[in-house]
Amino acid sequence: MAANILLLLGWLAELVFASWLLSDGAEHLAERWGGRFVGRTLLSIATTLPEIGIVVAAAKDGSYGTAIGSALGSNLFMMTLGLAVMLIIATTRLSKAPQKFVDVKEFGLDKVFLVITAVAGAVLFIDGYDLLDGIIFTGLFSVYLAFAFREMKREKKQIPLEKDLHENELHAKPKKHFARAMILFIAGTVGIFVGAEPFVHALEGVSVDLGVSVVILAVIVSPIAGEMPEKISMILLARKGAHGASIAVANVLGSKILNNTLLLSVAIFAAMSYQGLHAKISNTPLLENQMILVTVITIVALIPMFKNKLGLKSGVMLLVLYAVGIGMQFILPER
Repeated sequence: MAANILLLLGWLAELVFASWLLSDGAEHLAERWGGRFVGRTLLSIATTLPEIGIVVAAAKDGSYGTAIGSALGSNLFMMTLGLAVMLIIATTRLSKAPQKFVDVKEFGLDKVFLVITAVAGAVLFIDGYDLLDGIIFTGLFSVYLAFAFREMKREKKQIPLEKDLHENELHAKPKKHFARAMILFIAGTVGIFVGAEPFVHALEGVSVDLGVSVVILAVIVSPIAGEMPEKISMILLARKGAHGASIAVANVLGSKILNNTLLLSVAIFAAMSYQGLHAKISNTPLLENQMILVTVITIVALIPMFKNKLGLKSGVMLLVLYAVGIGMQFILPER
């Protein structure tokens, strides 16, 4: 057991360092492309890469339940506990520049898209996922990226004249500044991709050594492991003040939309690449119950966001919601 614990701590240290590189690079890239765009796209895709790798591997083995469960567990974890921890840090002295609340007014697109994709994922799963569903999920992901890009372009056009000097300073910065940010971002992405899967295996090894039940391992331990890179990045960004917290929110919403679109389409197409075009990810009572539970919790977690301000109370509410989600795992039938 001691060997597994040391291995776990080693890979955790690697993930922390990689996430620091990723968050630092993302913060500087946001100066050029905007915090919301970077959080929604680059950062979301980078922190979702380990999950994509796990989903492809699961689909290859025909473990479709694991593939779909990966997306569901991630959404449950990050939309409740993940956001809660970020809010607690951003609104208390744990942050370098504490705020009374985190303004999410500018994330209207993401909130609506997350509701649409969550509901669509649940409805389409009624008869299982097939080729048509994969195309639909890919289309939804493409539309989201197009909207995000268009919004970034619109933001740049709406920059007030008084900010022109600041913009000129950004463009006047040596190209080494941008290159350094990109190198940090890429290095962090690679580090996360390399370290995520070994961290998951090490955590599972410790869990088995400690005699943790299968339910706890599947519902609590695995999501914590799989979302560790995103979690660390969020914490580091939240400590940097309002700008960092904004990127963190964009990262959470963007990555969950990715889970509901890109990740599911990857699972479907990966299944087809190994099992043929007629491969289908079948619905099961267990997965159906999980799909309904996670969809409901996602929508409930979004309700405070439509008030456009998230504070410490919202963080506490999300913690309670996470506890409810975990508690339901012991009530839902396992078959």
